[in-house]
Amino acid sequence: MKPLRISAISYLNTAPLMWDFERGVRPDFEVSYTIPSLCAASLREGSADVGIIPAAAYTSISNLAIIPGVAIASRRAVRSILLVSKVPLEEIRTVAVDTSSMTSVALIKILFAKWWGGGRTFTPMAPDIAQMLETHDAGLVIGDPALQINRSRYVTYDLAEEWIRLTGKPFVFAFWAVRQASLTAADRDLDLAATFQESRDHGLLPKSLDHIATTWSPRLRLSQTEVKSYLTENIYYSLDPACLEGMQLFYQYAQECGALASAPPLCFVNAAKAVGI
Repeated sequence: MKPLRISAISYLNTAPLMWDFERGVRPDFEVSYTIPSLCAASLREGSADVGIIPAAAYTSISNLAIIPGVAIASRRAVRSILLVSKVPLEEIRTVAVDTSSMTSVALIKILFAKWWGGGRTFTPMAPDIAQMLETHDAGLVIGDPALQINRSRYVTYDLAEEWIRLTGKPFVFAFWAVRQASLTAADRDLDLAATFQESRDHGLLPKSLDHIATTWSPRLRLSQTEVKSYLTENIYYSLDPACLEGMQLFYQYAQECGALASAPPLCFVNAAKAVGI
């Protein structure tokens, strides 16, 4: 039987999730890396079977099943989803938004529409904050580029922190999803939920985090302590009932303000075992 093709995101926050797959523990999978928006496209086109997709992508790709229990979420400030501005929030009129993102763009539109005041203009741009701010009041930057922002130079707003403050709910940025056609063709003995949960658990072991910090610290020009604190304090890796509630509220608000189409009902792999649905 052919290996299942995984499309993953090439950011630090996915490193614990990919632990087993990168170490050859799971030879029944093939891995490729891309940015969040293209990860979703690979599932839509059928060039991948499993992908860690932005939560927003679930509204535009049909026939997906969510792998339960695993997410890239936050229950506090996330540090890697930032609105970076030259002016105070109330003076922002134009926002350059990271082309790598889908969910964060929808989130910032929700924040402006529901709480910060509407009437802003959003323009997709590459995540270069200097270029963004040459022609716009503010820029939305996500992932590793956001972690490298010198926040002492700008007015910054952590979007996860703002969402949690305003709604009282965690925010889910991404989760694993599988094409239902691929699921049908997969080995019946393959437990996808256990496979992806175990890889996450192994990646969050202290020795694993030490290795990830050693590897990623020079890449991002962050200290090993900063890398580990980001992965253990800012990112929450469980798709638990509170996260599911937050995700459903995100879909509701995104539809209400026109940021996303209506989301289909949440469909899970091994739905009988899913919690909170």
